[in-house]
Amino acid sequence: QVQLVESGGGLVQPGGSLRLSCAASGSISSINAMAWYRQAPGKGRDLVAAFTSGSSTTYGDSVKGRFTIFGDNAKNTVYLQMNSLKAEDTAVYYCNARVYYGPGAGYGPGPYWGQGTQVTVSS
Repeated sequence: QVQLVESGGGLVQPGGSLRLSCAASGSISSINAMAWYRQAPGKGRDLVAAFTSGSSTTYGDSVKGRFTIFGDNAKNTVYLQMNSLKAEDTAVYYCNARVYYGPGAGYGPGPYWGQGTQVTVSS
């Protein structure tokens, strides 16, 4: 079992910044890929950013150049630095331990999710 706990969400004005944290615990030795997803009201859960232990990173088109995902192995924590925030970034943000589904499918969302943290961008 893996436990993921997000923090750092809140209310921020357009153009502002936030840093989200995801602390992992439990059977984390098997994890080699982490990701942030988000879900806005009435919409599906979308990939925001992801990275593997080999330091390969992936970003959703809408956040490229504004968001950065990085990890601290010593703290078993993954971060999402969000800059130049826009109203359309408003959503609940979830941390996920990704799973490798094979050479065809590659990495995808795994079964372990955090509880989510609300980010609201509004003036």
